[in-house]
Amino acid sequence: MPAFVDAAREIARLKLEVPLPRRWSHVRAVAAKARKVSQAIPPEDRDVLVASAWLHDVGHSPELVDTGFHSLDGGRWLKGQGIDERVAALVAHHSCAWLEAEERGLGKALAEEFTREQSAVADALCFSDMTTGPDGQDFEVLERLAEIRSRYGPDHLVTRFILKAQPEMITAVRRTQARLSAAPQPM
Repeated sequence: MPAFVDAAREIARLKLEVPLPRRWSHVRAVAAKARKVSQAIPPEDRDVLVASAWLHDVGHSPELVDTGFHSLDGGRWLKGQGIDERVAALVAHHSCAWLEAEERGLGKALAEEFTREQSAVADALCFSDMTTGPDGQDFEVLERLAEIRSRYGPDHLVTRFILKAQPEMITAVRRTQARLSAAPQPM
């Protein structure tokens, strides 16, 4: 692993492993999945994807919580630490976070502070997150979305966000699956 990705893994470990071991299990599995699906994106973007996967939930760390919105809190903290701006923006916007930001009244702040990337990398990050359960288990995207809704309950803000984001998340996952199918397979 390049130093850039190693550093991202170590940051995530330091911020999540002890205070949030279940989240750490999820993050480890998301990063492993991102490494596998990185074969479907351009080589120059692979480390950015994997680093972003390691860091996508760092904003859940109790010591980093500011707004209570993990995507924005994580992106802000990473930016403040001098982490690659593209990685910080991918973390801030991962898995349709702009829609959750709107639910939380933070849409303007997120949009002003971080550029939303619409790319194979953003799709692959969403794929890796939205096909990985809270304990690191593999899920089909519809199962994962149902799991999130059941965990939060019908009236929760996260459930409202998931219902709005579902079509876009499914599309990002399907685009990534198509890219994987089209990618050359190793011998």
